Amino acid sequence: MKKRFLAPLACICLAFSQGSLAAETGVSDTTILIGQSAAFSGPAQELGLEMRQGAKLHFDAVNAQGGIHGRKIELRTLDDGYEPDRAAANTKKLIGEDRVFALFGYVGTPTSQAALPIFTEAKVPFIGAFTGAQLLRDPFNHYIFNVRASYFDETEKIVEQLVSLGSKSISVFYQNDAYGKAGLAGVERALARRNMKIAATATVERNTVDVAAAAKTINATKPDAVVMVSAYKSVAAFVKEMKKAGSTTQFHNVSFVGSRPLAKELGEEGIGVAVSQVVPFPWSASAPIVKEYQRLMNASGAKEYSFTSLEGFIAAKILVEGLKRAGKDLTREKLITALETMSNIDVGGFQVGFSPRNHNASTYVDLTMIGKTGQFVR
Repeated sequence: MKKRFLAPLACICLAFSQGSLAAETGVSDTTILIGQSAAFSGPAQELGLEMRQGAKLHFDAVNAQGGIHGRKIELRTLDDGYEPDRAAANTKKLIGEDRVFALFGYVGTPTSQAALPIFTEAKVPFIGAFTGAQLLRDPFNHYIFNVRASYFDETEKIVEQLVSLGSKSISVFYQNDAYGKAGLAGVERALARRNMKIAATATVERNTVDVAAAAKTINATKPDAVVMVSAYKSVAAFVKEMKKAGSTTQFHNVSFVGSRPLAKELGEEGIGVAVSQVVPFPWSASAPIVKEYQRLMNASGAKEYSFTSLEGFIAAKILVEGLKRAGKDLTREKLITALETMSNIDVGGFQVGFSPRNHNASTYVDLTMIGKTGQFVR
């Protein structure tokens, strides 16, 4: 009697165990749930909106063709306003309550830093963040995959260009947080390689435009150039304040600034302001990936191309390629292994590569400038 009772119970337990192991968190027979926390409101909202726009372009195109191994991608987004505390809360919700399969396309260094211990402890992949900060690269993290070049790559290119053109005095205006300090460290590193030091530094608080004191401090040193490491609203305010004080310095930004919204904020005062970029030129169809991006943007009715939405598009394309390689029996570890096999991949004129000990896909950096019509030129 006892054996007859235990046998069915054992079968039920085994079936439940097999069932719980069969489906990875965030994966069903029909969907793959991806989570994103970014700024969709506040002074940095254009960055989050454009990053999501580009990613959804590719995800929607893949879904329209049947998805990946029969599953469609669902991108669940939460607004963090570019504030670390909100990003941490969103990350806990996405992982704990929404039970996403992976995290994708976070926007910003301080927000990514706040999420880092949470997704690492939960063993959730974190892919394609819109930041070049070293804290996502060193020390190596099994769960982080960076698509874009680092701020060290960008600031090296900027300093190389400035010094080659004769700049001897270079100052730094930076956001007083992990992002700004990452860019500052990059400039210090690039100058040290040339036996040079920063002429002056000044800061602005995140999500503010209180730049008068910073402009006064830096303008007093009359630098040949200023490298700016902040978001578009505070950078625009700083440039205007400097020009109002009579400065004729050369202004350079790292890519996170948000190129399109920066040009809009500056208007005619943006002419000649330079920005480093980590993706191809969105208005040139010479690269196949840009042609694809433009075609889908036009089909969606989107009015303006941008570097940030193209970055979201490229990051989404790389995630999709990893999901395809991971196979139908999808798990987080299989996705990680699949991404690590992408050692030298051309995703349409843009080279990327991961390995088991290198999760940084690209070192590509280009330099651009705001032209007379507000459009970017190379």
